[in-house]
Amino acid sequence: MTPSGQVAAIDLGATSGRVMLADVGPGRLELEQVARFANDPVPLWNGHRSALHWDVPGLFREACAGLTEAARRSERLVTIGVDSWAVDYGLLRDGALMSLPHHYRDSRTAQGVAAVHRVVGHAELYARNGLQFLPFNTIYQLAAEKLSGQLDLADRALLIPDLIGYWLTGRAGTERTNASTTGLLRTDGRWDDELAQCVGLPDRLFPDLVEPGTELGPLLPPVADRLSLPATTVTTVASHDTASAVAAVPMNATAAAYISCGTWGLVGVELAHPVITTAGRDANFTNEAGVDGRVRYLHNVMGLWLLSETVRQYERAGFRADLSELLAQAAEVRPVFGVFDTADPRFLAPGDMPGRIRDWYHEHGLQVPMTRPEIVRVIVESLAAAFADGVRLAAELSGTPVRTVHIVGGGSQNRLLCQLTADRAGLPVLAGPVEATAIGNVLISARAHRLIDGDLDAMRHLVATRFPPQRYVPRTHRTRIPRPVGAGKDLL
Repeated sequence: MTPSGQVAAIDLGATSGRVMLADVGPGRLELEQVARFANDPVPLWNGHRSALHWDVPGLFREACAGLTEAARRSERLVTIGVDSWAVDYGLLRDGALMSLPHHYRDSRTAQGVAAVHRVVGHAELYARNGLQFLPFNTIYQLAAEKLSGQLDLADRALLIPDLIGYWLTGRAGTERTNASTTGLLRTDGRWDDELAQCVGLPDRLFPDLVEPGTELGPLLPPVADRLSLPATTVTTVASHDTASAVAAVPMNATAAAYISCGTWGLVGVELAHPVITTAGRDANFTNEAGVDGRVRYLHNVMGLWLLSETVRQYERAGFRADLSELLAQAAEVRPVFGVFDTADPRFLAPGDMPGRIRDWYHEHGLQVPMTRPEIVRVIVESLAAAFADGVRLAAELSGTPVRTVHIVGGGSQNRLLCQLTADRAGLPVLAGPVEATAIGNVLISARAHRLIDGDLDAMRHLVATRFPPQRYVPRTHRTRIPRPVGAGKDLL
């Protein structure tokens, strides 16, 4: 093992991106943000409808500027890792990006779902890939590309982190944790070529799979010169941001659930093997690849998107919306409204979130929250209820005796959300670290370069030591989640 050194993380979230610089060594983990930038969707009119895209070239420009700053601050920058949100990709022809990648919230995905399910039903899909149904899963997006004719022009698809890595090094691969969100990976971890052929996708559309911790290669000479990083390499990490975040959860995985809470809330447990059951399929639980061969058995909840889009709507209406003030006011609101269904599809697209929430309550004959603090309160209450339900189901479906719930990511800073989750789950909640994704990113690349060593438990111990979590205790007594009998035996 070498002495401590610096590693950089490009961490691209669905609403913002950042470049982090970490000083890592035995017992040492110091993290510094060197750049932060917005990641706003780009609506473009294509002659028939408005389509939603990602400005990935703009994100690459901002990330490169962040790397230049990291190089300025670093004495010895060893490597760079890249992670991002899942499912989205860029289509390439002869090595060049054909167009701006589509945003997963773009409405075109509905026709892709219909096209795939005409030839492969959801039950068969789940048996093959163990993946929850989400209308924007990569397989559905690619089917929509096929219908539009775009796919016929492409010779390669790269998931967003792999695309950034390709632009940095000129080398293409598909990192396994992110590949597991596409719907095109079998439960044994190999590409499902038969499924791709069945739904009409080209052979070898994605490059070969690579594991987290693989050295992708040195920076391209012109990129290295531009960034002042001549001796730096790029190392694949757990490039699905949730996979990196889960790697940094300071938990005992045999008795804990995690909630990686950002734009989405990913609620689940970590397992040694996938759970492919009818009950899991009906509950929309997914089996995604984690670090060191682990399985992330989890369920998607709408997450802080509900809050951030609400704040944006208030600002569009001319109100200066300070979220911390709104949360403080929401904590004083009496919880008399009940909770709404955070999974209702009406909440997926950008727009007037407060109006849609009021409409939901009106349609269900319930008292309607009207003031801004009331709207924020019902969002947080509803998220906490969805998180508690997700924890309960993860325990029941997997057979994990959950005794503690860990919340990491931006949601770990939301004290009201953490306390209400503890109350509703009837379990202690340990909150933090906030930057779990970036921490997981840098730990994986640091281990690959022998700045640290040890297994996943050792890395989590380092996280717990350097970033002690905050504890929330349930304010009302509730029965702990028991270990269910016979869970996971109903194999398809």
